Amino acid sequence: MNLAKFAAASLGVLLLPGCTVGPKYHPPSTPAPPAYKELTPENFKETDGWKEAQPQDNVIHDKWWEVFNDPELNALEDQVNVSNQNIAAAFASFLEARALARQARAQYFPTVTTNPSITSNRQSPTLTPVSPSNTTYAEYSLPFDASWQPDLWGRLRNNVRANVAAAQASAADLENTRLTVHAEVAADYFQLRGQDALKQLLDSTVVAYQQSLELTRALFETGIDSDESVAQAETQLATTQAQATNLGIARAQYEHAIALLVGKSASEFSIPVGPFKSAPPAVPFGVPSQLLERRPDVAANERLMAQANAQIGIAKAAYFPLVTLSAAAGFESSSILNWFTWPSRFWSVGPTLAETLFDGGLRKATVQQFQASYDQTLANFRETVLTAFQQVEDNLAALRILSLELRQQDTAVKSAERNLELAVQRYKLGIDPYLNVITAQTTLLGNQQTAVNLRMEQLTDSVQLIEALGGGWTASHLPSQKQLMAGSPQSPSPQP
Repeated sequence: MNLAKFAAASLGVLLLPGCTVGPKYHPPSTPAPPAYKELTPENFKETDGWKEAQPQDNVIHDKWWEVFNDPELNALEDQVNVSNQNIAAAFASFLEARALARQARAQYFPTVTTNPSITSNRQSPTLTPVSPSNTTYAEYSLPFDASWQPDLWGRLRNNVRANVAAAQASAADLENTRLTVHAEVAADYFQLRGQDALKQLLDSTVVAYQQSLELTRALFETGIDSDESVAQAETQLATTQAQATNLGIARAQYEHAIALLVGKSASEFSIPVGPFKSAPPAVPFGVPSQLLERRPDVAANERLMAQANAQIGIAKAAYFPLVTLSAAAGFESSSILNWFTWPSRFWSVGPTLAETLFDGGLRKATVQQFQASYDQTLANFRETVLTAFQQVEDNLAALRILSLELRQQDTAVKSAERNLELAVQRYKLGIDPYLNVITAQTTLLGNQQTAVNLRMEQLTDSVQLIEALGGGWTASHLPSQKQLMAGSPQSPSPQP
């Protein structure tokens, strides 16, 4: 076959309509409930800060932490994307997955190689009847080899689809990592501020207990009270001082945790003591049908399903023959003067076909493997969806119930304050022993601590609700195949 005939035959192969074997991918149906049950517009008025959302309030923005109106929190969150090492690792993983998708696409094109060489050869004069002067010669070679596998059965196309889906899943994992880190910074920050509030409460309580101790000493010295009351007051004061000191452990640990999250050394990072002033915002949680578009972990699992579906097609394509078109051409000569002359040319061209005739059930088992893998990703996807709805409902219920509990707890604090006032008055009049004052003081402090802890929990649940809703992310932020193939090494979605 001459070169013209081969070119015509190759063109005919190129024009053959390639088919893609394997199942066509359809995203799974995920019916969503019409509304969330744990926080409805009817009970907004019973929940702190909640109201009917205006149209512009229906979306959580990228910088969602700004709804808490805390400049110091905002400053910490702004450092996360720059310095957090978990995000950096997830970004590197995304770049790796994107590179693999580009590697898969490169298989669409022919491979052309060259291997020029200049060699000196010496033949043994005892092998052929030649004169000794002709046993040594040089060989100059400049070959070019080309090979190409037309994608007749969709193996390469499915391979590209699988790698693109894997890269998109990696991009969603990156966004999920970013969301988790931002949420953890906010939660730890509110816990730290809660420790500051508890320390402030205990410090003021220590002052009050010091005054009570001075009162019992004065009454003891005048003979009105006993030394037992002084000892009780001293014990209560020292115990409360120890509690205030112990809060430093938790505060330091939260500060160190925040340092890690913002990519700083804990030894060189500190957050000054500040007021616990943030109030829980009304989070625009929308409707359940929007949740699946807003959660990066749901998007990641859906893309893994697309990858597994494409891998079934790759496995099924192994049943069909593999066609390779190859050609070689170049120049070779024993003289450097004649190396690039037309008579020194050489070429070879021709197609090859490879087909497995017997593999002991290997291909069948491989198809079954990837079908089972697809079923596994489908189950994981559905579990992720159910978990997403559970997390949203959990935090909606917590915020609704905490609002009622806080009002009840504030009432309990006021009652405990009144009870303490009465106990002190009766003690001063000599009606009741000092033990009643200690009981009243302990009851008041316990209720005040509970109120602070409930407000910490309210803020952290607000953060967890935003995290459960996906932050400000949507599935439209996933990079398309075109962006993956042509984009520069940057984040797959806008930096918040």
